[in-house]
Amino acid sequence: MSVAFRRESDDEHMEPKFELPIPPGPNWVTARGLRLTRERVEALEAVDAAAMEEEEAKKHKRVLRYWRTRLATAELRPVPDGDTVAFGTQVTYRLNRQEKSVALVGDDEADPHDGRISFSSPLARAMMDAEVGEKVDFAGKTEALKIVAITVIRQD
Repeated sequence: MSVAFRRESDDEHMEPKFELPIPPGPNWVTARGLRLTRERVEALEAVDAAAMEEEEAKKHKRVLRYWRTRLATAELRPVPDGDTVAFGTQVTYRLNRQEKSVALVGDDEADPHDGRISFSSPLARAMMDAEVGEKVDFAGKTEALKIVAITVIRQD
């Protein structure tokens, strides 16, 4: 029989479902980030996946595997001293004559709209280890931003 007349299953045309991508590098967390990850795992484990439709249950299990992996690999970082820009600090900086403030946190805790950025982001990497008053290079520009203040973020 010609291949043209063979019926293929509908599954052959579906997009494959992959695991949720794990951010590269270490899984550093603040105390708050660790607490939020634990709460997320507990909430996902409390859901009865058996009562869901098959595709929804698969998606739920995929999300649960992601968060279990993140919890298992979490590295709680020590509270920084606040003398230099480091993981767990709130940094106020001046860029293009505007002052902005961000907290440097773990990948899963990051929320740029709420002023929390990942320690692995380009901005955080540019500021890392800088002191108050120091100018640092950013986005290909020499001394593009100035560190105005550094405080240790609350660890709750």
